[in-house]
Amino acid sequence: MFGHPKGLMTLFFTEMWERFSYYGMRALLILFMTTAIADGGLGFDDKTSGAIYGLYTMGVYLLALPGGWLADRLFGLKKSVWYGGIIIALGHFTMALPGIQNLFTEGGHEAKVALSALDKSSFFLGLILIVLGTGLLKPNISSIVGQLYAPGSSKRDAGFSIFYMGINIGALIAPIACSTLAEYDWHLGFGLAGLGMVFGLIQYKATGKSLEGYGEVPVAESEAEQQSQKKLKSIVSISGLVIAAVVAILFTGIIPIDASAIAGVSGYTIAAVAFGYLGYVMLFGGLTVSDRNKVGVISILFLFSAMFWSGFEQAGSTLNLFAERFTDRTVFGWEIPTGYFQSINSMFIIMFAPFFGAMWVWLGRRNLEPSSPLKFTFGLLLLGMGFFVMYFAAKIAASGDLAAPFWLILTYMLHTFGELSLSPVGLSLVTKLAPKGYGGQMMGIWFLSVSLGNLIAGIIAGEASGGTEEALAQMPGQYLMIVYTVIGSAVLLFLLKPVIRKMMGEVH
Repeated sequence: MFGHPKGLMTLFFTEMWERFSYYGMRALLILFMTTAIADGGLGFDDKTSGAIYGLYTMGVYLLALPGGWLADRLFGLKKSVWYGGIIIALGHFTMALPGIQNLFTEGGHEAKVALSALDKSSFFLGLILIVLGTGLLKPNISSIVGQLYAPGSSKRDAGFSIFYMGINIGALIAPIACSTLAEYDWHLGFGLAGLGMVFGLIQYKATGKSLEGYGEVPVAESEAEQQSQKKLKSIVSISGLVIAAVVAILFTGIIPIDASAIAGVSGYTIAAVAFGYLGYVMLFGGLTVSDRNKVGVISILFLFSAMFWSGFEQAGSTLNLFAERFTDRTVFGWEIPTGYFQSINSMFIIMFAPFFGAMWVWLGRRNLEPSSPLKFTFGLLLLGMGFFVMYFAAKIAASGDLAAPFWLILTYMLHTFGELSLSPVGLSLVTKLAPKGYGGQMMGIWFLSVSLGNLIAGIIAGEASGGTEEALAQMPGQYLMIVYTVIGSAVLLFLLKPVIRKMMGEVH
């Protein structure tokens, strides 16, 4: 198609449907957790819901690291995508199971409480399955896209741009479709997300011939390697089942736990692992002074990346709850489902991504293109400006009135501009800064920063959601604190820019 390999369309639609399933469910996630049991939800408080949301979105990015490792050494890229998609679909359908039970359940409060217990079990088991499946699918489907093109191919960047458009098309239509069904029953929304993944799997298998020769299973050249692969398969299968069972048991209340405490410990652990590893590479990795400086730049940008994503990823938590509780969603007598607002970011990405790409090229031709650290700074500034808009929206909510949808739309637009300034730049910069032999590992560090940011976003959601009268009164101050923190980070990064540019050397 337009000179691109046929396999690109197979991967385009697979990723589109996978993202449909992910963003469709994500649009419902925190709303379902915070909805009262009597209204079909789980009845969790905001703090617990935010922590669980953060742990889930953290896990999606965190498991991309072992998912890529397993594909390289055991399953192959293509089979990892296939297995991952099956596990994702099972996860969504597991979350949808109580909806079937709903059809046959009659009775009062006691019946609803019993159904809620089933909801919790299926809910957490479903989340774990989706995390495991996404860890297998997400990193490896992108790797296959890269394999479709010969080294140095001029069509590679355009191919990834087409692939990225598939992601955003799925993310655009999913919240609208799943939220519409969730108006009737939450579990219908979860089931539709799973059905989307099934559509992706069907077309992946039906058009799989276009991927022959790419992402194949690694060949064991000796009998010892074959035995090693068999043992590894057994260990992985058993470990996956044990992890899913243990986490499901923990979160369904058989063993009392504090989700917020787990989230906090997880955050410190991710940071310690990331900086411990970066420090080890710098001190004992046999690097030149120039390469050590570049790894130092990655360490610095890790912090600012986590800061950005901790704000940006509140779209599905804090801002989703604001849309539900404090936004006037009535248009001509019809109330817009809350989840529809989750499509706004993808809509703006589709609209403005070509503009940003053309703008950087236009500035580059005139030697005016900002350096990568400066683009990072712009991303943080735009994120802060978005939350400054939400400060005024929160003041309206705190006064007892409903805020107009305009406030959220403007916030999402500014956050999208920030994403377009920072996200592609960060991915590109890491590949340029990574020392030889450390490319994959440094990219893993980048995803760790995204994972940490997602976790922090969930923790913040529990504090800034305005779920009680006291929290509502404090909400404008919470948003203003986010503004101060993000803008302060942007100023700090701007001041560090000369030092970072010197450490980067010839990389821009």
